[in-house]
Amino acid sequence: MQRAQRGERTGATTRRGATAPFVPVPRESSRASAAFGLEPGGDPEPDVVAVAAPRAVGPELPFVPRPRSGASGAAASAPVTSSIAASGSAPSGSAPSGSAPSGSVLSGSAPSGSVPSEAAAPEHDAPWLGARAGAPAPRVWRDDLGVLAPYAADPAVTDLFVNGAQGLFIDRGRGPVREAGWRAGEAEVRALASSLIACGGRHVDEATPCVDVRLADGVRVHAVLPPIARHGTTLSIRVPRLGQPSLEMLAAGGMFGGDPALLAWLRHVVRSRTNLLIAGAAGAGKTTLLAALLAEASADERIVTIEDVAELQIDHPHHVALEARQANIEGAGEIGLARLVREALRMRPDRLVVGECRGTEVRELLSALNTGHAGGAGTVHANGLSDVAARLEALGALCGMSDQALARQAVSAIGLVLHVERTDAGHRLAGAGVLDVRGGRLVVEETKPWRG
Repeated sequence: MQRAQRGERTGATTRRGATAPFVPVPRESSRASAAFGLEPGGDPEPDVVAVAAPRAVGPELPFVPRPRSGASGAAASAPVTSSIAASGSAPSGSAPSGSAPSGSVLSGSAPSGSVPSEAAAPEHDAPWLGARAGAPAPRVWRDDLGVLAPYAADPAVTDLFVNGAQGLFIDRGRGPVREAGWRAGEAEVRALASSLIACGGRHVDEATPCVDVRLADGVRVHAVLPPIARHGTTLSIRVPRLGQPSLEMLAAGGMFGGDPALLAWLRHVVRSRTNLLIAGAAGAGKTTLLAALLAEASADERIVTIEDVAELQIDHPHHVALEARQANIEGAGEIGLARLVREALRMRPDRLVVGECRGTEVRELLSALNTGHAGGAGTVHANGLSDVAARLEALGALCGMSDQALARQAVSAIGLVLHVERTDAGHRLAGAGVLDVRGGRLVVEETKPWRG
């Protein structure tokens, strides 16, 4: 009897039966309801106590990162200058809100003689330097690059470098040159770096001080924070100028030395589905030439490209682009190039392309090109045509392949090697060769079949 009475007394909070499990009775959270402006009993789920999240941005935080490029409508926030000015306080060591240091670019004014950030990119004198005629002006200059947009709008610019408070350096095809009109302190450069990385969907901080992202239209941003960067926050921005390049554009720019026979031979190489490997130093034009060659592929072919940071812009109706993903702050979620190659093989590609072989993915690429996937391609860093063999051997060693195994696989998989280089006169196709095995080692034999 006493046990039954105890059960009745506790029945308001616990309901037990012979077979029923313990079931908590929902309780109203008047405190949470009041905090969110709800009447008592009006919470649709009274057993869930809502806790207000802390403010992500307050007056003490000078800059608000913007969403990934491509956010709809007005959801995309203002450039970095607006974020700094609207925060109510300037970064430590910079000018107060509403004013920038004297002569500072971050004040929102465009550099002398440049194109304002809200204006469209200027007309290009040479079609191979910019977007095709009739195409809309690239939105990336205004939406993503912020105070750097006026400099990037120059059709000759290929790279922008910000070395902390030391200044801005601009490469217009003749090497980096310091920009005299740029003024920005370390705090302002760091805020700019954080904003640009946020546009790419990632974040940069002391836990992840080195970050690489891709913005709209193939703009590539790499940021390094101190103390890794000894002279302050460092930004390296690759500015693609070609949109979707074609062989005609490259020929007009002088890449093929004005030789029409070379241009015709390259078209024949693509249409005969020869497997290609394009080599060259960083910034030599490997990706640009590869995109132009792939644009010559038949429209009824399915092209699957794999890149660490997606840069290939191919004028082709059936192009599937896969991009590697870096690990999150907890070290999980990484998807590397080697796995993407395996995934791409399940997508029934007519042409499989690896944007840049820099590690163990060379094994998967060679295996794929040796199993009937003709017309594939890849790029690799190498100083010269004769250095390609040594570079491939080094990559093969990373994935446990002997020199002999690598040589046999490469000779069977790769039908042609093209080498591009960057000179004072611009980018040019420096040579072509075929792979061979001599004494069990891989070698490259130079060839010029377009000359007869």
